Amino acid sequence: MSERAVAQSRTRLRLVQAAVAGLVVFILLYVAMRVWKDVPHLADGPRPVEDADRAYVEHPWLAYLHIAPGVLYLLGAPLQLAYGIRCRHYTLHRRLGRILLTAGLLSGVFAIVFGVLYSYGGAGEAAASVVFGGWFVGCLVVAFRAVRRDDIVRHRRWMIRAFAVGIGVGTIRIWIILLTELGVLELKESFAPAFWVSFATHVLVAEWWVRTTPHPPG
Repeated sequence: MSERAVAQSRTRLRLVQAAVAGLVVFILLYVAMRVWKDVPHLADGPRPVEDADRAYVEHPWLAYLHIAPGVLYLLGAPLQLAYGIRCRHYTLHRRLGRILLTAGLLSGVFAIVFGVLYSYGGAGEAAASVVFGGWFVGCLVVAFRAVRRDDIVRHRRWMIRAFAVGIGVGTIRIWIILLTELGVLELKESFAPAFWVSFATHVLVAEWWVRTTPHPPG
């Protein structure tokens, strides 16, 4: 590989890492705001003013069985995908992987359940929750089966696909803000298109990445 190609590859990697870091931070801020809004209602029992918040307060177990494991997964998955950490601390990689796989599966399953039963954006959002939540869970299952067969390359590729969908939650919020602030759609109407556009984009980007990026040595 030429020096120019190596430089371009490193630049692309840094851009992707920066985008991932930005989305993870954005998701963590959103979760912090979600908790800050929900805790007073959960403690005192009044009905939330906004319809978009009602399901989180009326069904907190379902909501937070999706959110809490999801946060754990999003914080740990970048460490699992980092080649340097995986190479130098393989035992930690395996043990943390079991925890994150369980967290990811829990978050994905409850995302589907919560999205179907209490979708704020209607049938379109519910359908997206089933399709992409199912894809996320399926990616994790295929990745687990691959590593059980010691197929590390396949395992890594499916983990990348799963993680890409996971951080799509952050892009959803960005699209909702854009669609509502620009006056394109009302808040409730913006959820379904934001879900479909964001998740579909992340699936396509992940597929492009695993097909164009060589697997690191080892």
